[in-house]
Amino acid sequence: MNAIRHHFSPLQRLLHWVMAICILAMLFIGVGMVSTIMPKYVPLVSIHKTLGAVILVLALIRLVTRFYYGAPPLPADLPEPMKLAAELSHYALYALMIGMPLLGWGMLSASAYPVELYGGIYLPAILPQSDSLRTLLWNAHFYLAFAFFALILMHVAAALFHALVRHDGVFDAMAPVPIHDEATRVEYKAAE
Repeated sequence: MNAIRHHFSPLQRLLHWVMAICILAMLFIGVGMVSTIMPKYVPLVSIHKTLGAVILVLALIRLVTRFYYGAPPLPADLPEPMKLAAELSHYALYALMIGMPLLGWGMLSASAYPVELYGGIYLPAILPQSDSLRTLLWNAHFYLAFAFFALILMHVAAALFHALVRHDGVFDAMAPVPIHDEATRVEYKAAE
């Protein structure tokens, strides 16, 4: 008989927290990049492209690990609208973690710019050169970055809600180091 897991695997937790750092850095670098014309623009673009490629690879690895390991079940007493919001928000997060780097790569390809990463690694063009396609992809990349940031804020708010208000183990499941085991959680709930 299989026991119900209450935590994500160590690999899933590592990928989550490494990607959280990378994505937040990427968002702030992107804002700095589009708001400056100073000499630091070129290094910011280079970091942005390299970090985008890293995030794409990590997101694909994370997706595979999610299919392989699955996820701990949500608490049975969680209201259905909250379960649906959790499920939909995770689909949106995965879509953006994979889609945003692809949009950036496609935008550079459509601009006929070489996609050079640190270390002199070049990525091949994934789209033909097209000014109208470049504009479309740039706009999508730009506006979806704001949507991504808003989704991350909601994700953090939901994590804090589970950790500080509900005390239901949802935050513990993805904490870098599991905070409580199931026995502790049951004792905590009984004390409330």
